[in-house]
Amino acid sequence: QVQVVESGGGLVQAGDSLRLSCTASGQTFRSSTMGWYRQAPGKEREFVAVVSWTGGNINYADFAKGRFTISRDNAKNTGYLQMNSLKPEDTAVYFCKVDAVWGQGTQVTVSS
Repeated sequence: QVQVVESGGGLVQAGDSLRLSCTASGQTFRSSTMGWYRQAPGKEREFVAVVSWTGGNINYADFAKGRFTISRDNAKNTGYLQMNSLKPEDTAVYFCKVDAVWGQGTQVTVSS
């Protein structure tokens, strides 16, 4: 019954922006922590950002500070990751995690 689905990835050029969405079903978004992670080819999965249920507590990885913004709309059971000033180094599969449940990932590719 628990399901997490990401969307919004794609192929963009350096300097462009992209907004990823994460939708949770089965009431999994209630009282939950939502986090974004990414994994580049041949690399380990790394933390990107996390936001609490109320949106009051937010943490970012160093590479995301000033460029990425995490948010959530609890009425829609949806979280977002706004990514600005994208760099080729941001190329990776981006995963959403709602508590202990992972989504399938969405590919983000940034060309130079």
